[in-house]
Amino acid sequence: MNIINNRHEHFMKIALNEAKAAFDEDEIPVGALIVHGNQVISRGYNQSKKLNDSTAHAEMIAITSAQNKIGSRYLNECEMYVTLEPCMMCSGAIYLSKIPKVIYALDDKQKGYLRNSKLEYNKKIDIISNILEEESKELLNTFFFKLRS
Repeated sequence: MNIINNRHEHFMKIALNEAKAAFDEDEIPVGALIVHGNQVISRGYNQSKKLNDSTAHAEMIAITSAQNKIGSRYLNECEMYVTLEPCMMCSGAIYLSKIPKVIYALDDKQKGYLRNSKLEYNKKIDIISNILEEESKELLNTFFFKLRS
């Protein structure tokens, strides 16, 4: 079990580095990556302001990049790591791309939808949460505190 947790923490730290890149660009600090086997095949961070695109979430960028890398719209042998529970749009993209496992850091009680998608339509997805939760929460809190100041 400890080896698995170390693996999840390793990849979540990479996702947190992506979130920090978003933070540095004054974007909501969320990072994501797609892992195939033990290899990171794509990464993304929120770029909605930068790209003037409300759909430019970390998960969407990572999914598109992974699909292009492997040459398939299906990512059924991959895992996604993301620093915040995916929203409704991203949960739909996860479902449509057939990602079987999502590991995330922090529940999003307002806009998170992945847990609900499991109940409604994505019943087979394996969800692991609260991996490096405090680190993600601290980064988001710092961002929103800075925004309000």
